[in-house]
Amino acid sequence: MTVSQLCRACGFETANLAQDREATGVYCCDLLSLVMGRAPAGSAWFTVMGNLNAVAVASLADVACIVLCEGVPMDAPGLQKAREQGINVLRTPLPVFEAASQVKALL
Repeated sequence: MTVSQLCRACGFETANLAQDREATGVYCCDLLSLVMGRAPAGSAWFTVMGNLNAVAVASLADVACIVLCEGVPMDAPGLQKAREQGINVLRTPLPVFEAASQVKALL
């Protein structure tokens, strides 16, 4: 399922849709060092870390998208870097578990 299909199916807001990648799994974590080493490439990464460092980690881990949960916004420097690097960023008011469960059920 592509990132744009996930957005429509789950009602996620698009903060930046740079490339409509295929999402192949789900990964939930807020500790950036773990995400760098353990997030599967192509996964939808669910977090509350909406900053420049999260964008850098998303690029290194090659995730399909960052899904910011709990209504957390991406800060301006992070959003600018996401646009420059082609990182998909989505938002939802849902908690991490609920949002990730929705996506997992669709994959």
